[in-house]
Amino acid sequence: MTNEVGERIRSAVARANRAGRPAIAAFLTAGFPNRGGFADLLESAVSEADLVEVGVPFSDPMADGLTIQRSSRTALEDGTTLPWILQTVADLPPAESAAPVLLMSYLNPIMAHGFDRFAADAAQSNVTGLIVPDLPLEECVELRSVLDRAGIALVQLVTPATPPDRLERVCQASRGFVYAVTMKGTTGASVDAGTVGDYLERVRKASPLPVLAGFGVRSASDVTTLGGFADGVIVGSALVEAIDRGEDPAAFVRGLRGEETAS
Repeated sequence: MTNEVGERIRSAVARANRAGRPAIAAFLTAGFPNRGGFADLLESAVSEADLVEVGVPFSDPMADGLTIQRSSRTALEDGTTLPWILQTVADLPPAESAAPVLLMSYLNPIMAHGFDRFAADAAQSNVTGLIVPDLPLEECVELRSVLDRAGIALVQLVTPATPPDRLERVCQASRGFVYAVTMKGTTGASVDAGTVGDYLERVRKASPLPVLAGFGVRSASDVTTLGGFADGVIVGSALVEAIDRGEDPAAFVRGLRGEETAS
C-alpha cells in the first residue's frame, strides 16, 4: 500500500476537525429519485459535505433498512447501473472544495464488473474509496490489493459486536477511515448517541485512521453528540428521506451542522 491510498479522504476529515467540528459524510442512493435529476443532487452534496458516499443500488441490500431498500428498488427500476454511476461521478464539475466521492456497494455488482476493470474505471472516474458491507475481512485481500494499486481506499466496517482482537485487525486493514456501525441491525433506525461513546472510544483507540460513526444519524444533535467520540458521522437514510421530500442535499448538510434548520 502506498501512503497516498486514502489520503484525500483522511485530509477531508482532518480539515473538518481542524475547523472544530466532526466531518459529515453524506450518503445518496445513485439514481434516486430518478436518473435525470441525480447529477444535480450529487453536485449539491459534494459542494457541502466533507465526504460523499454514492450507494450502488442492489436487489438484496441486507444491511439496509426500508428507506434505502425502497430507494434502491426505485433506482434499479429506472435503469441505474454501475457504469452509469461511474460516468455520473466522472462528469462532476471539477472543484478544489468538492468532497471526495466514495462508492458503497454490495459485492455482487463489483464482481460482475470485474475487480480489475472496476478499479480502473473507478480511478478514471475520480472515485476515492469503496465500502463493501458484505465483504468480510478474511475475503477482502484480492479486492483490496487491486484497489490499492489503483489508489482507491477499501474502507472496513466494525460493529459494537466486533471482538477486541478482530477490531484491531479490521482497523489495521482499513484504508481512508474506519466505518463504525453504531448499532446491531440495519440502517434507518435512530441511534441513542449517548450510549455508544465507550464503543466509539474503543474503535478510535484501535484505529490508526479517522473513525466515522454511521447508522441512525438523523439530526444536528446526533452529529454533535457522536462528534464527541468520533472524527465524523455518516448520514444516509435521513438524507435519502429528505431527498424524497424534495429537499436540497447541501441545505440538509448545513442543517446537520447547525448552520440552518433542515426542514
